[in-house]
Amino acid sequence: MNGVVLGGTRSGVGKTVATLAVVHALQRDGATVQPAKAGPDFVDPSHHAQVAERPSRTLDAWLQGDDGLRRNYHRGDGDVCVVEGVMGLYDGDCSSTAAVASALDLPVVLVVDAKAGMESVAATALGFRRYAEHAGAGEDVDVAGVLAQRAHGGRHEAGIRDALPDDLAYLGRIPPLESLEIPDRHLGLHMGDESPLDGDALDDAAEHVRVDRIRDLARAPPRPDAEPPAGASTAPTDATVAVARDDAFRFAYPATIERLRERATVEPFAPTAGDDLPACDAVYLPGGYPELHADALAASPALDQLAAAAADGRPVLGECGGLMALSRSLATTDGDVHEMAGVLPADVRMCDRYQALDHVELRARDRTLTADVGETRRGHEFHYSTADVDDDARFAFDVDRGTGIHDQQDGLTEYRTLGTYCHLHADSGAFDAFLDHL
Repeated sequence: MNGVVLGGTRSGVGKTVATLAVVHALQRDGATVQPAKAGPDFVDPSHHAQVAERPSRTLDAWLQGDDGLRRNYHRGDGDVCVVEGVMGLYDGDCSSTAAVASALDLPVVLVVDAKAGMESVAATALGFRRYAEHAGAGEDVDVAGVLAQRAHGGRHEAGIRDALPDDLAYLGRIPPLESLEIPDRHLGLHMGDESPLDGDALDDAAEHVRVDRIRDLARAPPRPDAEPPAGASTAPTDATVAVARDDAFRFAYPATIERLRERATVEPFAPTAGDDLPACDAVYLPGGYPELHADALAASPALDQLAAAAADGRPVLGECGGLMALSRSLATTDGDVHEMAGVLPADVRMCDRYQALDHVELRARDRTLTADVGETRRGHEFHYSTADVDDDARFAFDVDRGTGIHDQQDGLTEYRTLGTYCHLHADSGAFDAFLDHL
């Protein structure tokens, strides 16, 4: 499957809208498009899925390693893959867009904000192409073309196109339309099914994308050098894993759900809709927005059932929002306090600004649900909450990189329940370890 990477000059330049326009343009040209996202984001991929009508692949060298990144890319299905970058092209000390493009040997389409520039767009693009060699970021970062964001037609477009050197392709423009803006909140943009782009505006944007030139640039990445690490469990089990999937629990990587389904029966349930906890051998609570649905979550019968399942010794894994739901209480920024499941000895408070945002590395103190003693797990944390824990609280992990829950510790544990601020990807091995506990 051939692919291209859409890299931005900075955060906020309009990469998501540009990606959706390119996906839609390729679809109108008859292509089956596989979307993907560089970095650990959960929100932008929801917009990709809304337009492409298939899950977006997560591509992050820190979470997956180069081989895991390539494996995840090649699990995709389509004629062409469009990878949205993260932040600016070279930003990120352990998994930048440039690093992803280099590992996959994919060309980069640079998204440049052209709202107040013409020839300077070409100068910017030329500087981004040369920077890799200057900074030692790798001569194999191939900035091959430019997509002008917020650019008008006529003289504006011509000024941009004509200023580009012959070896930097002009790949079209995204018009400056208010209907092409996606609202945001504390963890990023609204989810794709909450605020989808206006269909007519997306059609208009797609009209101005040079699909023929994008398809000419796209190429296929190398296959991974190795299969999953030796010793990783692959055998199916007879287990059933209940997975929370609703407005409060939205942050699960597609590869994680795929991995669980490969080895177990997955039973989704929606706590905020009043679902009971299904009959199961274990429970996975992904991250999400429990703070936005705290009333419905507090009233859910599933919380009491979770508490009973945990006390009975069933494995329960909660990540970020899942950790919040497993705690005693959740206090929102308006001062309301909501009773949660009460499994973990912590009280969670929402804050007005983010409390942690980083790639993380955890080291297991003892054998726990997602790792054996001494093993490391790489993941990601991004949260606006903080947890006040009891003095005798027990933690499963020391945090070698990142913030964690308390005093460079993560993995609050009680019974066989584990709650972390860290989000893990299937290629970390964490979910195979989780299934091996069943």
